Amino acid sequence: MANVIDDATIEYVGILAKLELSDEEKEQAKKDMASMLDYIDKLGELDTTGIEPMSHVFPVENVMREDVVTNGDGSEETLANAPERHDTSFVVPKTVD
Repeated sequence: MANVIDDATIEYVGILAKLELSDEEKEQAKKDMASMLDYIDKLGELDTTGIEPMSHVFPVENVMREDVVTNGDGSEETLANAPERHDTSFVVPKTVD
């Protein structure tokens, strides 16, 4: 089934995409869009009975893990390098008036 893309559609897509297309580019865009729509129609003809929908080509599994501290936060070692500190914080010069 041939899809017909008219000039108004190309103008509208150009406005949405904030593109300024020459007449030659508009004609090429019409051909490209028609070709894409024809391909989508062709995919619709495929028999997908028994095939589960997927969102990724490769299987994706949840890679979350338990949030457990294994080596401590290292704050004392970090603060040992501070030129100046107050309790458990760095002291820095004021940057905002």
